[in-house]
Parts: sequence; C-alpha cells; structure tokens
Amino acid sequence: MMTFILADLRRFWSGALAVVVLIALSIALSVTVTLQERAVRLGSARAAEKFDLLIGAAGSEIQLALSAVFLQPAPLPLMEGAVLARLAGDPRVELAAPVGFGDSAYGFPIVGTTTKLISALSPSLTQGVLFARLGEAVVGSDVSLPVGAAIKPMHGTAETGGETHTAIAYKVTGRMGPTGTAWDRAILVPIRAVWQLHGMHAQEHHDHEHDEAEQHGAVSQEQGHGHDHAHGHVDADAPLDEHFDARAPGVPAVLVKPKTIADAYRLRQEYRTGATLGVFPGEVLTRLYATLGDARSLLLAIALGTQGIVIAAIVLVTVMHVGARRRQIGALRALGAPVRSIVGIVWGELFILFTAGIALGIALGYVAALAISARLAASTAVRLPVCFALDDVWLIGGFLAVAALISIVPAFSALRASPAAALRA
Repeated sequence: MMTFILADLRRFWSGALAVVVLIALSIALSVTVTLQERAVRLGSARAAEKFDLLIGAAGSEIQLALSAVFLQPAPLPLMEGAVLARLAGDPRVELAAPVGFGDSAYGFPIVGTTTKLISALSPSLTQGVLFARLGEAVVGSDVSLPVGAAIKPMHGTAETGGETHTAIAYKVTGRMGPTGTAWDRAILVPIRAVWQLHGMHAQEHHDHEHDEAEQHGAVSQEQGHGHDHAHGHVDADAPLDEHFDARAPGVPAVLVKPKTIADAYRLRQEYRTGATLGVFPGEVLTRLYATLGDARSLLLAIALGTQGIVIAAIVLVTVMHVGARRRQIGALRALGAPVRSIVGIVWGELFILFTAGIALGIALGYVAALAISARLAASTAVRLPVCFALDDVWLIGGFLAVAALISIVPAFSALRASPAAALRA
C-alpha cells in the first residue's frame, strides 16, 4: 500500500507540494504566535528579576516599570531627593540606586546612577573599572564603544533633534558583563554628573518654576527638542560622591533591593502614597501578560480561521482529485482490492501531505520566531528565549488528530460509485 501511495505522490508531485506549502504556511502562523508570546513573557520576566522594587513619583505603574527596567523613553515626574536619602539610609534596604534619564549618545541611552547598581547588575566587569570621577562612564555589554572612548551626551535623541551638551565628554572606563536586560545597551554615568549637567544642584528649597523645569528637562525622558534647557558646569575630574542627603535633586525613579521579602512588601506599602509610588516590576508585567494573552488569543483565532479555510480548500481539491481518478479506483475494486485498502490509500496520501505540511510549518514557525526574537533583542538587548513547551505537544497532537479526521472525507468519497459505474466514467 505504501509503495502505491508514494508512487501516486511522485506522479502528482507538483500538486502535492502545493498542498504541503499551504498547510505549512497556515501552521507556521500559529506556531510563530505561540512561541513569540512565550519568548516575550520569559525574556521580560528574566529581565525584571534583577529589579526587586521600584520607587517613583505618583503616576503610571506600567510606565515607571517600562522606563526604569526596560529604559523605554517616556516623560516621568520627579520625586523629591529626600525620598532617595530616606531609602539610602533605611536599615531594611540593601541597595537604593537612583536613576536619571534623558540623554543619549550614538543611539544608546545615558543613565545616571551609582556604582552599586552597576555591581548589582554585573558583579564583575569584562573590561576596565567602575567610574570614579564625574566625567567617567561604564557601558553595557552591547554598547559598541571601546574603553577609553569619549562620549558627548545629547539631550533626547538624534531622531528627535536633540542638542549636544558641550559641558562634558564622558570617558569610558569599563564594560559590564551581559545581563540579558535593556541595560546591556545603556551608558551608565554618575547621577551627580547628570544633575550638574542640567543645572540641578542640591538646595534646601525649589520654587515652583524650577520644579517644572526639572520635570520636563534633564532627568526625565521627555525629548524636549526645540525648547531651552538649563545647562550646568560639570567638573569631569571631580571625585565620585554617592552619599545622598535630603537636599539631593529630584529623580524619576529609585531601584531598591530590600533585605528580605517582608521588607519589600512593607516598603512598597509605605511608599504608595499620594506623592510616591512603589511597585514590583513582576506584578506590573503580570498585568501586561494578561494583555499579551488576549492578543495571543486573537491572533491564534485568526490563525485557526486561516487554517480552516486552507483545510476546506485542500479537502475540496482532494475530493475533485479523487473524482478524476474514479476509473483507477474502480479498476482496483473490480480486481478485488478490499475496501479498506482503497480507503487506506486515499486516506494515507492526504494524511502524509498533512503531516509533511505540519512538520514544515513547525520548522518555519520556529525559524520565524527566532528571527523576530533576534531582531527585538538587537533593539532592546532583552534576550527572548524561543523554546517549545509541554503544551505544544498537545497543540501538535491536535493538528495531527484533525488531519487524520479530515483525511477520511475524501477517502470515503472514493467509494460512492460502484466499480462498474466508475469504470464507465
């Protein structure tokens, strides 16, 4: 029987190939959606693992997480520097690192922070040393700048027409190891250099106008091209000072590593006030996953609908093909071929085509997901692992079961006419 099936497929190889390609393309869409959604969930979750707690000014939890963890450009309101001072001196806090955004260089975001955060992200550098002066910088593993390179910061980005700062040129002193996060594409500099570069000095009091200028200027991610910004003087050779008191300038976010889980929950509750916001990045991502899950369900529904149309077309073509071979089937029946053999031949041909299409579709879907993840990783530095899971076995098994059932339709259509009628056709 198999010899007959293979000979028949070779005879009609062009039509068989077309059927396999159609099935493969429809299956590939489902596989790509499934693998890519899983890759985004796993990759973003692993990236957020390094950040236990975020403290920021009252506003959007999602935007705070996206900006502080994934370094997505967005205007963030500033907290008072006293919040940073309290967190830095809190006995329940192992690490409280301020982050300041807004500048970029060569397409990479410049983030003002501390050496403690760099050590937390990358316990050892792959090149050089941590910055020790205000005019020094450490780059992420994916930043294409060598140690010793000079970096001229730009307010905003080149795409938004940002202006280049002339008060300082950072010198790269070290390179972090890969972290699998967006920080692999970041340029890290002392937070005090960012403050001074934008005219934000420690003061007892800030008037309303100065607060507004801060919120729309230096350390938020608002790309304010076309506006005037305060520029300060930076002593590039000044030694590093990472002690923060209540007079420190405002910051958009503080990355906090509590000493215990209980401390994390207490701190989050304490800083969920009208002026500040405490969030666990993992919880924020869970809400985003729910949205992704809805989008995945919609895309899978579209993919399944496409597969239904493709399958219906293939069954129709197969039934017509079987009809065109009625004389051949009639001859086999007249020669005494058992009904089960006739059904097996017709069913086997179509099931083999479905199986080949499903296998090719899985391969195409996997390759497509790898390509999409690689492209996203190149732009975000977040590693997106493409992998199959146990649930996929049930999905593939479902595809094969449907293929087996559908293949029966043309098989029994071949028996509608008697052998004598089929030979007269």
